[in-house]
Amino acid sequence: MRAFCSFLILLAAPAAAENSLPRTPTYVQAEQPAQDLRYPGVMTLDIDATDTARRILGVRQQIPVAVPGPLTLRYPEWLPGKHAPRGPIAALAGLTISAGGKPVPWKRDPRDVYAFTVDVPKGAKVLDVRFQYLSPTEGNQGRVSVTAEMLNLQWETVALYPAGHYTRQIRVRPAVTLPEGWQGVAALDGVVRTGNTLRYAETDFETLVDSPMFAGSNYKAWDLGHDVRLNVFADRPGDLAATDDQIAAHRRMVDQAIKLFGSRHYDRYEFLFALSTELGGIGLEHHRSSENALPRVYFTDWANTAAMRGLLPHEFTHSWNGKFRRGADLWTPDYRTPMQNSLLWVYEGQTSYWDSVLAARSGLIPKDVVLGEFANQAAFYEMQPGRAWKPLIDTTNDPITNARRPQAFRTWQRSEDYYSEGSLIWMEADMLIREKTGGRKSLDDFARGFFGMNDGDWGTVTYTFEDVVAALDAVAPHDWATFLKTRVDEIAKPPLGGIEKGGYRLVFKETPNPYQVSSDARSRTTDLSHSVGITVSATGAISNVVWDGPMFREGVTTATRIMAVNGREFNEADFKATITAAKGGKTPIELLVKEGPRYRTIRLGYTGGLRYPHLERFGNGPAPLDRVLEPLP
Repeated sequence: MRAFCSFLILLAAPAAAENSLPRTPTYVQAEQPAQDLRYPGVMTLDIDATDTARRILGVRQQIPVAVPGPLTLRYPEWLPGKHAPRGPIAALAGLTISAGGKPVPWKRDPRDVYAFTVDVPKGAKVLDVRFQYLSPTEGNQGRVSVTAEMLNLQWETVALYPAGHYTRQIRVRPAVTLPEGWQGVAALDGVVRTGNTLRYAETDFETLVDSPMFAGSNYKAWDLGHDVRLNVFADRPGDLAATDDQIAAHRRMVDQAIKLFGSRHYDRYEFLFALSTELGGIGLEHHRSSENALPRVYFTDWANTAAMRGLLPHEFTHSWNGKFRRGADLWTPDYRTPMQNSLLWVYEGQTSYWDSVLAARSGLIPKDVVLGEFANQAAFYEMQPGRAWKPLIDTTNDPITNARRPQAFRTWQRSEDYYSEGSLIWMEADMLIREKTGGRKSLDDFARGFFGMNDGDWGTVTYTFEDVVAALDAVAPHDWATFLKTRVDEIAKPPLGGIEKGGYRLVFKETPNPYQVSSDARSRTTDLSHSVGITVSATGAISNVVWDGPMFREGVTTATRIMAVNGREFNEADFKATITAAKGGKTPIELLVKEGPRYRTIRLGYTGGLRYPHLERFGNGPAPLDRVLEPLP
């Protein structure tokens, strides 16, 4: 099969000179494998997005056909950035196919439900495909992507494509009709607006899927420099009231990223950013744009939104780490081929480290908040019992096995820990490089060499574990293979080495760190993981229970709600005061809890008081971790 695919390379259309294109995937389908050959003709794709009241998107495709006989049309299944088969095919409805004005029957493959087979009639030149995408009207149906004020159009949800070809070899001319008065932005070229319809120049299907649109009635844009634009759509016009200082911090973030990587892997970059309580939250990377959605108060309650401001630097970093450089087993030639996530601890883990670093270097997030986030991560993994049985590498399968569904006991099951645990591993690598080179080099040098190569190239260059090791060794010789394998593939110690080498130690205090304050305000919960072992909302609803923690040992689950504390109706402040008063066994903690229709009383024996993680400086002179967070000149 590999020899067959290598032969096809000779027949393929030449690659664009400026962009790198992977050729041979690590996994090839046994049946109807995708070939690196141009699909004949150019599809058209027209989307009617005017029915925002019912959140229905109307789709019409014209798909050229060259020969009669069987043809398979596919709905995208394995989606880039989601690392999993998340194509929302259940929302496709009303599918009809015709040729020359006559119906063409279709049949879904019962073994592969994303595939629709048709028999192209003799003489047919074009298939006329029509359907509706019924976007979720409530969050329990999936992420809400259409509201009365805005739209997040993801092209993969509103298109079929002919099977058997690399998606970059399928050409398409897209268009979308928006509601009256709306503005729309996508990182697609050649837009022409006629009335409320936006038509884009011909592109390939892979670029189309990588170029989503945000649109809406309340819109404002800011130039962030380096051909980067911040496009903000909001529920209300007042939500767009960003100050000059706030926008300046975003400009510095872009500037610091360019200085870090020493290159740009885009010709232009569009932040697509929604401020909404109605549109579903999202943070999804693309090569020349990103989809981001946060609460309305991002600008208007700036003092209390620090914990959420790592999102934009995270997605921007992905233009280098994840889109331009990508794990070889994660790159696929089409949206049918399964993705393999073995290198997500680089793709997402190092990106998570850089988003904190860039946020601090730019002043987008205050330094004490970033240190608080590192403290939270370190404390979480220090106490996480699931580390005793599940190595970090296995969490890279969680996008497929769990798809971010709620978990009964997250600290035992583990979730997508390759993000924040991966961040701590890369912090340790950074500190180790600085230590070995006497401060002359750092992980910044790895970033420039590994991700900053080929300035201006916005294609994809894949890598393997061995490539990562070699790039690290080129910066500072060390047994990097063992360093990484013992932390990623094996049951490992808590990843605190970077914090300790950085001149800090993890300690616990009775008051929350600045990151925790901001995070609790955003989530409207109180995190008591390191004391009584739960996270609880203002209504007493428990959203997380630490495995083998004090509340776990009392039989508490996420189905439990605290109704009263020591005979008084529950509120968070009183609960925390009671935990403090019980320190040393001075007063009891008596809880009335409700589980479904049942009530019971818990006499909690915990006497350790409130405990929140902090980083405490030790040693003399500038701390290496402090230097990491200083802006690049």
